[in-house]
Amino acid sequence: MRIGLYPGTFDPVTLGHLDIIERAAQLVDRLVIGVAINRDKGPLFSLEERVAMIEAECSALSKKTGTEIVAHPFENLLIDCARDVGAQVIVRGLRAVADFEYEYQMVGMNRALDSSVETVFLMAEARHQAIASKLVKEICRLNGDVSKFVTKDVHIALLEKFGKAL
Repeated sequence: MRIGLYPGTFDPVTLGHLDIIERAAQLVDRLVIGVAINRDKGPLFSLEERVAMIEAECSALSKKTGTEIVAHPFENLLIDCARDVGAQVIVRGLRAVADFEYEYQMVGMNRALDSSVETVFLMAEARHQAIASKLVKEICRLNGDVSKFVTKDVHIALLEKFGKAL
């Protein structure tokens, strides 16, 4: 069984993330969405909320692709998380050239730690490439419309977090 790991903070999960998840699900038999417990980032949504969002949003994708998609919280090294879930492949999404330099360094470090785990880069569809969770939160906080960047349920969750009405 080919297992892939797609790690991220997913605060919140965006249409860009979901596009990468759908593409990655076509490459593996089981896709683990590693939801990072990153205390340094100070997420808007709790770990439990982020995991629940991933599970809710990926349920239909799992049925559509025939690939098991599961959420897995983690706080250790990415390569250790990959080992924990039995992943042979780490999936990373790229939005722009700026992402590549950081990702290139991460691949090098991960390969040095465990050369048996490959990293695959996927780019979201062009219409989703500029979407970043950080920007989505900022736009919503400042009363902008984020409905074209997230699903309806995530949009509602964002509005509730910022005390706004739909």
